[in-house]
Amino acid sequence: MDLGLEGKRAIVTGGSLGIGKAIARELAREGADVAIVARTKETLEAAARELAAETRRRVIPLVADVTSRAQVDAMVGQAAAQLGGLHILVNSGSPPGGSATATGPIESVVDEDLLQDFNVKYVGALRCARAAIPYLKEHGWGRIINISGTNARNAGNLSGGARNTSLVHLTKTLAVQVGRFGITVNCIHPGITRTERTPRLLAARGKELGIEGADVEKADFAPDSPRGNAIGRMVDAAEIAYVTAFLASDKAWAISGELIVATGGAGRSVYY
Repeated sequence: MDLGLEGKRAIVTGGSLGIGKAIARELAREGADVAIVARTKETLEAAARELAAETRRRVIPLVADVTSRAQVDAMVGQAAAQLGGLHILVNSGSPPGGSATATGPIESVVDEDLLQDFNVKYVGALRCARAAIPYLKEHGWGRIINISGTNARNAGNLSGGARNTSLVHLTKTLAVQVGRFGITVNCIHPGITRTERTPRLLAARGKELGIEGADVEKADFAPDSPRGNAIGRMVDAAEIAYVTAFLASDKAWAISGELIVATGGAGRSVYY
């Protein structure tokens, strides 16, 4: 299927590692030129070189902190200038799970860390969208995809749950506001996803369970396991990227203001 992404220009925040990097790779593979954004210059530049060599597309590294409106506005303007316009924004720039001191129990929550988590993920996405929308309006065609997380649906993580829920609300609100300009806005909830961090996390989980290697994943993701899913394995970051590329494509006009859960079928709750 031709997704109609050839020649499109995209920004991916959090694009130097993990899900963000996988999304940048897939958009570039589909023919988009991409600006990847993160705070750490060395990691960002290395990722840009790798993705550009692999995909033969323009991949531009832009250092910015999404908690600064001035930096976000400058970054978006620079991306549009260097790429020759802007069609797609993917907000994926936040550490998974949130700060350890902001997740709970409530007696131990550090207010400043909780507010910082919101400033990065929720307000950071708002800042990026606000800066990008004028450029999307110029083309009469735009896509905004927010990468949230299933903590929004599971009680326990005070920071991750609340900020992910807020990002879903932002998604619907923006979709209503900008749809008439040819811009769609959608949200993806990844679950536990394979990234560069996975080998370390699996090793730690294996110690808890007293098992090693591939057996850790088999035990944790079996359909009858509390942490399991229907497909019986961990979802890969590339698979989140495939969903993102479709939502960013010319084939996805019918979907806006919606939430896509990409967990491999985790849980047994029914949402309708």
